[in-house]
Amino acid sequence: MSVANLCHRLQPQVSARTAAGFAEVVRRLSAPLQVAVAGRIKSGKSTLVNALIGRRVAPTDVGECTRLVTRFQYGTVDRIEVVFAGGRKQVLPFAPDGSIPAELGVDIAEVSHIEAYLTNAVLQGMTVIDTPGLGSLDAASVSRTEELLGAAKQDEGAENPGELDRTSHNAVAGAEAVLYVVTQGVRADDQQVLAAFTAATAGREAGPVNAIAVLNKADTIAPESVQGAGNDIWKAATILAEKQAALLKPRVADVLPVIGLIAESAESGQFTSADAEALRQLSTLDEAVLETMLVATDIFTSWECDVPTGTRLRLLEKLDLYGVRCAIDAIRADPQITAGSLRRMLLEASGLAGVRARLNVVFAARADGIKAAAALASVTALAHASGNPAERQRVHDAIEVLLAKPEAHQLRLLEALTLVVAGAVDMPEDLAEEVLRVGSNADIDAQLGLPGGTRADLAAHALERAGWWRSFASFGATPAQSRVAHVVHRAYFLIWQQLRENRR
Repeated sequence: MSVANLCHRLQPQVSARTAAGFAEVVRRLSAPLQVAVAGRIKSGKSTLVNALIGRRVAPTDVGECTRLVTRFQYGTVDRIEVVFAGGRKQVLPFAPDGSIPAELGVDIAEVSHIEAYLTNAVLQGMTVIDTPGLGSLDAASVSRTEELLGAAKQDEGAENPGELDRTSHNAVAGAEAVLYVVTQGVRADDQQVLAAFTAATAGREAGPVNAIAVLNKADTIAPESVQGAGNDIWKAATILAEKQAALLKPRVADVLPVIGLIAESAESGQFTSADAEALRQLSTLDEAVLETMLVATDIFTSWECDVPTGTRLRLLEKLDLYGVRCAIDAIRADPQITAGSLRRMLLEASGLAGVRARLNVVFAARADGIKAAAALASVTALAHASGNPAERQRVHDAIEVLLAKPEAHQLRLLEALTLVVAGAVDMPEDLAEEVLRVGSNADIDAQLGLPGGTRADLAAHALERAGWWRSFASFGATPAQSRVAHVVHRAYFLIWQQLRENRR
């Protein structure tokens, strides 16, 4: 509310154009947190979007829609709006299967983006933005996506290299957080792509405050290729995700393994009782025969058995071999298991619960702070774009007054974290790690780096670190480091105060 009040107060004091921008900022503050799902083509972004929403609505096969930005948001009536570059909108029906039609029947060169409104409880708290994948083999899609991400190409006449074209910028403007999807290999330019994407959406680069990544298609990892995994696919995925986290940090808070295909099938109602019955039939096959069938997809579908080939193909489309094996193991362990219990088991095996939990910690629990920080970045950008030095100074002074207030400490902490992560303030590595930990976690024990610690231990540690950072701010720190240190000192002091009050 403090940022919204700031915008309201400043509107009469700035130009009409800047005031209109402030009105849009206020509108965004009252809207759900907007999370953009980004990644390379064929990384399974749309499949993961469907799993998160709990409905198979985003097209996953390559088609027109996968080359466009699609915003999934809450609405009282399910509908699709194709938004054209000039602002005109055309309403389309969903496909018979409930998804966005693969072909729109319009010239996509003239389309800005797609708005999909769904009566979906998940979307009441979060708008999900599905983006084109980087690395398409289609030349037009490559151009569109690279312009969207600001990664390489640009429109002729763009004012600055790397700027988004206006249509793409308008389509994605407002996303305050990003979920970045990778597969087995993190490429050298993933850091730059991630930074460009979030700089384009929220006006600020990705960091542990507003970005997490997932290692999708975890079931395709060969466990023998990952040292220490033994023969455990999920352990291999977890180890690989940790390695990828080290490569992508500090751009992301974490990297979590997930199997998007299984998550989508289990969560969106695609896994049916007929599928459970087919798996039950397969579980009765001879052990050696079944092991042979599960070696490869072509063997699984071509082997002669009582379960029809078409049924087996359908199981592969929904679960792949890993999911089929998991389900059969569950049936053999409990022959009376119901289709509903089997679906819940598959959902657990997909890793989606871990992703949702992390989304809640990184995004949902601090949605107001993330939105407010993004809003302040937008307010600052609007003032700079005005070209009026007096207006720019007026907005700057108002923001400084706001950030000086005690209730704005969370914004100060997010700002300090962003400065350290971006390298704008040079900190020793151990102190930068501490700023990262305090600023990017919502749970007190995680902030303090003492998981499972007693309340007394946590309070003592918070007070000790508060004192240390206050001393560092006064003695030995550069002016830039001192400003960050004062914020971290205040964060530790407030944590100590909270622990003391909760003990009473």
